[in-house]
Amino acid sequence: MAAVKQIREAGTAAALANHETIDLAKRHLVQPWPYAGEIGAEARSLISGGEGIYITDGEGKRLIDGPAGMWCVNVGHRREELARVMYDQAMQLSYNTPWYTMNEPSAVLAERIAAYAPGDLNHVFFTTGGSTAVESALRFMQFFNNARGRSEKKLILSRGGAYHGSTYLSASLNGRPRDRDWMDGADELVVKLSSPDAFRRPKGMSVAAFADMLVAEFEATVLRVGADKIGAFIGEPVQASGGVILPPENYLRRIRKICRDNEILFIADEVVTAFGRLGHVFASQDVFDIDPDIITFAKGVTSGYFPLGGMVISERLLEELRRSNHPTAMYAHGLTYTSHPVGCAVALTNLDLLENGILTHAQNVAPYFQQQLKTLEDLPLVGEVRGIGLMACVECVADRESKNPLQLDTNVGMRIDRHCHELGLLVRPLINMCVMSPPLVITRDQIDDMVGILREGISRTMDDLRHEGVWQG
Repeated sequence: MAAVKQIREAGTAAALANHETIDLAKRHLVQPWPYAGEIGAEARSLISGGEGIYITDGEGKRLIDGPAGMWCVNVGHRREELARVMYDQAMQLSYNTPWYTMNEPSAVLAERIAAYAPGDLNHVFFTTGGSTAVESALRFMQFFNNARGRSEKKLILSRGGAYHGSTYLSASLNGRPRDRDWMDGADELVVKLSSPDAFRRPKGMSVAAFADMLVAEFEATVLRVGADKIGAFIGEPVQASGGVILPPENYLRRIRKICRDNEILFIADEVVTAFGRLGHVFASQDVFDIDPDIITFAKGVTSGYFPLGGMVISERLLEELRRSNHPTAMYAHGLTYTSHPVGCAVALTNLDLLENGILTHAQNVAPYFQQQLKTLEDLPLVGEVRGIGLMACVECVADRESKNPLQLDTNVGMRIDRHCHELGLLVRPLINMCVMSPPLVITRDQIDDMVGILREGISRTMDDLRHEGVWQG
């Protein structure tokens, strides 16, 4: 009886702490991406703990972490190796200014990352995350062209459905619905191209013809705008937050050739796809057979245990700068936390974990992950399940023929997430889509649990929509 009383008291204390935290958030915490009507007065689901592929919410409920935090907890929660190295490094050196000093972990990590990067991408600049990695790459492009006397070659090609960050310049590249409805951007610097979303290609068009159309649009854009005006093309190998959009076969290789022929820097934004999400440290060459000029990364580099990102730069670009007529030109860009010793130490141990079995496990379990999720296409609300590696999207549509993305109910993803939360799964809802990208250590049995809960969550959502008269199926 004493044990039962202790458990009850612990549960009551946890519930009180949960409510106190929610109250504090509503009174003081501004959440990311808030609506104006709720800004500064909003509380979201409280997460109080994690272990392996699971997290625990504020009520003590255990959930499968379907999105792995934000595509990032690749080696799983509560890895003592990563917690220990944070402590050890902080006790040895917690910080050094990168302006006129350096630290050992950053140099060692740069060498290890460069060894995995394709082609001649041999140099690494570290940032605080994905947005600052993209910002750094774009500012490097501007600096590179200024130093080479090409001050007009600054425009950036980006695509519909893209997500590249939340800093001013990186956010200007975004092409997802609603991202820019109320936010300003450097629109004069960005030229938008079509999304490579084959699911929404013109009716009756083959995927091969769709790829030809995208390439022709790219070529026409370069001709219309002028190669002398375009500094870079940036693209995610797989558009992640846009709904896990996979490129048509050979599309990226063809775009890469056009960029090379026109001296347009090809920037592969691997903030999501790097460090194991597709089974490799980098996906550009190993999965898509491309050698970019710059690769940006973040998220999985530390599995989310410490904020870190960066870009890997081609040796050729740096050699051209060293040979330029402006040897004193300065790349006047850096961050207080560039090459942070704790972050780089964590990344080194994280890379050890990936190399010592997790990458192989991810490669082995990915086909089963994709196969099991694909079974959800037998549900009338599901228009398509698509994915690669350990990332996938379940896109819901009101009508499979018209592929109407539930215009009458754009919050269907949130509905599914609420049901799944009750059943023991956290999903990432994106309007009419549910994105899944679990920790790479997930097992087949855990995949079965995840897919079973998702099936039930979608089924309950269909019942709700029918009952409310929003959708009949």
